[in-house]
Amino acid sequence: MTYQTTLRSAAALAEAKLISPGQLPDLERVAAQYAVAITPAMAELVETADDPIARQFLPDIHELDVHPDERADPIGDAVRSPVAGIVHRYPDRVLLKVTHTCAVYCRFCFRREMVGPQGLGALTPAELDAALAYIAARPEIWEVIVTGGDPLVLSARRLRELMARLDAIDHVKVVRFHTRVPVVDPGAVTDELVAALKRPDKAVYVAIHANHPRELTPAARAACARFVEAGIPLVSQSVLLRGVNDDPATLGALMRAFVETRIKPYYLHQGDLAPGTGHLRTTIAQGQTLMRALRGDYSGLCQPTYVLDIPGGHGKAPVGPSYLSADGGTVEDPSGASHVYPPRSAATNP
Repeated sequence: MTYQTTLRSAAALAEAKLISPGQLPDLERVAAQYAVAITPAMAELVETADDPIARQFLPDIHELDVHPDERADPIGDAVRSPVAGIVHRYPDRVLLKVTHTCAVYCRFCFRREMVGPQGLGALTPAELDAALAYIAARPEIWEVIVTGGDPLVLSARRLRELMARLDAIDHVKVVRFHTRVPVVDPGAVTDELVAALKRPDKAVYVAIHANHPRELTPAARAACARFVEAGIPLVSQSVLLRGVNDDPATLGALMRAFVETRIKPYYLHQGDLAPGTGHLRTTIAQGQTLMRALRGDYSGLCQPTYVLDIPGGHGKAPVGPSYLSADGGTVEDPSGASHVYPPRSAATNP
């Protein structure tokens, strides 16, 4: 089926036959609490009510089931936010959240209490001035990560103005944009938008978020190519999700699709403890098993770092499997066989 516009309500999803009429009352309750939006590009990929695309974007009654360990701000943005729009968790870099609007609203979003029509909205001009002044006053800030929400929902004009202001801060050398737009709304990636991000004195990177290989459609790959061919490197971010990418074949295919699209796999996130997302989270042990499978069977280019964002604003920690024994005397190969390290010399072998 071909969809013409972004679907932004449970009623619109029912009219488009993406959910059944019987689900409508329950899913209207979900939509009243957490924003709903699915673009035509993603809606057209939905094959069944529980396929990997549907699980990411269609509301689910389980979102109203909140577990005791879940929290509205699961990674502690608020406690690390000295001024509106800034999260300063690490010494040499800050997040700059210019908007809390997205092209789509993911059902597992760790900022789901902040984004969407009922969320925090865009920074006011005064708030943006204060955020940029904060960056300018701290020479230790080497990198600015522009996020939200999704910064690429902004117009090319606003992005160009933002980059001009960041360009004026000499100690900022790297600007990184985190986005889903090239995947979920490829047509929005125009030559004008790509050009708006470029500055001769800044290294600009774009982090592309996708979680299933089917998301990297020919149109999405073409949108990503516009950045690469303009000299803007791409890295990936994915979230490990139950029923979406929690098997070796799917996760491996996703990483290969990134590499084929000239996107370097960067982070695989353990699902955060956002409210109502328990039905989509895996365990860390499951994630470690998957990472072992990738290491054994897929190119080194296809290996993301598996990370947990520690609740409370304490930052990311790698949580991938260890191959070295606790005493450091043996190391496992990708097939699980154990080997003494350093190897004994031939003279000392029995």
